[in-house]
Amino acid sequence: MQRYLIKDILLVNEGKIVPTDVLIEGERFGKIAPQIQVKTQVTEIDGHGKYLLPGIIDDQVHFREPGYTHKATIHTESRAAVAGGVTSYMEMPNTYPPAVKLEILQQKYEIAARHSLANYSFYLGAANHHQDEILRLNAHRHEICGLKIFMGSSTGELLVDDISTLENIFASCELPITTHCEDEALIRLRLQQARAQKGEALTAADHPWIRNEEVCYRSSSFAVSLAKRYGTRLHVLHLTTADEMHLFSADIPLAEKQITAEVCVHHLHFTADAYSKLGNLIKCNPAIKAAHHREALWQALLEGRIDVIATDHAPHTWEEKQQPYLQAPAGLPLVQHGLLLMLEYFRNGKISLEQIVEKMCHHPAICFQIRDRGFVREGYFADAVIVDMQGTTPVDKEHLFYKCKWSPFESHCFPARISHTFVSGHLAYVEGKFNESQMGKRLLFNR
Repeated sequence: MQRYLIKDILLVNEGKIVPTDVLIEGERFGKIAPQIQVKTQVTEIDGHGKYLLPGIIDDQVHFREPGYTHKATIHTESRAAVAGGVTSYMEMPNTYPPAVKLEILQQKYEIAARHSLANYSFYLGAANHHQDEILRLNAHRHEICGLKIFMGSSTGELLVDDISTLENIFASCELPITTHCEDEALIRLRLQQARAQKGEALTAADHPWIRNEEVCYRSSSFAVSLAKRYGTRLHVLHLTTADEMHLFSADIPLAEKQITAEVCVHHLHFTADAYSKLGNLIKCNPAIKAAHHREALWQALLEGRIDVIATDHAPHTWEEKQQPYLQAPAGLPLVQHGLLLMLEYFRNGKISLEQIVEKMCHHPAICFQIRDRGFVREGYFADAVIVDMQGTTPVDKEHLFYKCKWSPFESHCFPARISHTFVSGHLAYVEGKFNESQMGKRLLFNR
């Protein structure tokens, strides 16, 4: 059994920063205490001056496999995740074929068991014509993270825009429902209006007009109303507008909330002003919007209305992104740099380390009731990341692990460095190098 003793580290965990030693024994945290002495053989790591965080849990990624492996694979993107301190992820169903049946979902789990360096779970996708799968899904509540509903911004089987179908799903699903909330009919209307004005000359700068505040609010408010009507456990993904913030509350403890919310790192960072420089590279759904929306998101995050920070990592090839706006796909690669971006905001005084850990580690674990993860506790799985706040991380193609090999942060240098990442006790990443002798584990849930 492999043992690691991390000496003299600053542990950021459960609202505190304390100097301590941490012993990892096999897959789990064995002991957390000052001045741990071990008589048996152990690999010692000097943590002096560095911080130990629980491993990041990213509740929204797109790793593209199966069906779109020219963009990304579970192997490549899980490596990028681990390099960025993400030890567990929950991946979306818009692969090909779309994961709207448990048999297709099982194929993704089998791929991950062989190739994912990080721990993993996969959402089942909802569909207008596969409601029988919801009852089958309920029997797997301990093994699957949740159900994903695209209430807009999707095509084919994964777009659920029939009201009676949505009501039936909200009434019958016993797992957390996560929603992409944009009103599809309104998007189509606004796109038609934009084309009437500009024809095919639309650019990424038109994206937040086409997918505006009303597009988001109309859908998210409807989802919240359904959840309240049926008592459904709802988690609303990637919020982008000030208008939506009043839909969510900070009045009760997270574990008691039936309706929770997420914000993504790019919506906390970019504003619509960035389209002039980055264009389609930051085209995503929901759209990045004006600066006052970003500030409203930060306010809601820090006061507890928004519960989780994620990435919505969604890679496309460079060539795909160079197409005209109407043809260029939406999404950007982020999983390697989400924690680093938040650490930069910590350095700038916008958010504390304790809050970063709360929103990126503890809260995803609580929201989804993940078993024995999300905290540095004796007996929990040893998912952890060592951060050097004296180091730096340049963003250039040489250091990108995404298969697509581009990032909206290229030429930027983050004022922090991920030095070590442990995944279920396995030291998967050390100083820029991977150890792939052991793969991640399937997440399980206390439901």
